[in-house]
Amino acid sequence: MPPHPYAALTPDCILDALESTGLVADGRLLALNSYENRVYQVGLEDAAPVVVKFYRPGRWSDAAILEEHAYTQELDAQEIPVVAPQVLNGATLHHHAGFRFAVYPKQGGRTPEFDQPDTLRRIGRFLGRIHAVGAQSDFVHRPTLNLQTFGLEPRDFLSQGGWLPPDLQPAWTSVIDHALQNAAHCFDRAGAIRHIRLHGDCHAGNVLWTDAGPHFVDFDDSRMGPAVQDLWMLLAGEREAQEAQLREVLAGYATFADFDRRELHLIEALRTLRLIHYAAWLALRWDDPAFPAAFPWFNTQQYWQARILELREQIALMEEAPLAV
Repeated sequence: MPPHPYAALTPDCILDALESTGLVADGRLLALNSYENRVYQVGLEDAAPVVVKFYRPGRWSDAAILEEHAYTQELDAQEIPVVAPQVLNGATLHHHAGFRFAVYPKQGGRTPEFDQPDTLRRIGRFLGRIHAVGAQSDFVHRPTLNLQTFGLEPRDFLSQGGWLPPDLQPAWTSVIDHALQNAAHCFDRAGAIRHIRLHGDCHAGNVLWTDAGPHFVDFDDSRMGPAVQDLWMLLAGEREAQEAQLREVLAGYATFADFDRRELHLIEALRTLRLIHYAAWLALRWDDPAFPAAFPWFNTQQYWQARILELREQIALMEEAPLAV
């Protein structure tokens, strides 16, 4: 196979790229945990370190990246705690040696204590503010999270790419089709819901907690979609625990934005779509040497057996009543 494009992203290339913006690196370079893109903490002479993100070649257009940047800058201008890219030489998106990159301030923090009601309410308040801004206009160059983009297209990619072991193909086809039918029923029950600009990947790892409260990072997956997409990934545990957590999040959220409770019908459907999309994402990125090294369990017999069982469980959950808040 030809070398992956990221093979050319050497330490010298990273430092040269940063210095092309006018910043002077001191040689310190630390790779951060990221697979979709490549992200590094870089030390600067006489200044605090910065975080440099090199976008995966071919994934987003320049226009789509700039939409993400503009959204986070819009939020930052409203004093909402997000980490927005720095403006250097009048731009947030830079080019060097065939790579596109952005520079961010380093933001420390810890994982929030999601078992604390006050923490959930504070996160809910800021999500309400994020969505209040997100609802003011639409993305033009970024996709929409729906049954087609997160369900049908990933299903077809996996099925047509020969990723499934032959002996599991019939079971997989049956269960994924059933799961997507149930997901469609969930969307039908919710009815015509509004799509807004989202964070898109608001899981615990993308919320950093400091003494001042939460900071939201990594808007790389921003897209149009239902508001509940940014809420359900904060929930964990059994149904009763999730309902209690969601009540606290919505108590804070309602301070700044209205929540359409019909979207509660979508939680398990969105969880199902994320599971399908994640499997397809791993397959799509398998030519990147970082993926076989980081996910050696992918595409094994045991992996697909577990996904079949997982989807069967989701089929049952989608047939239950939505969470009660």
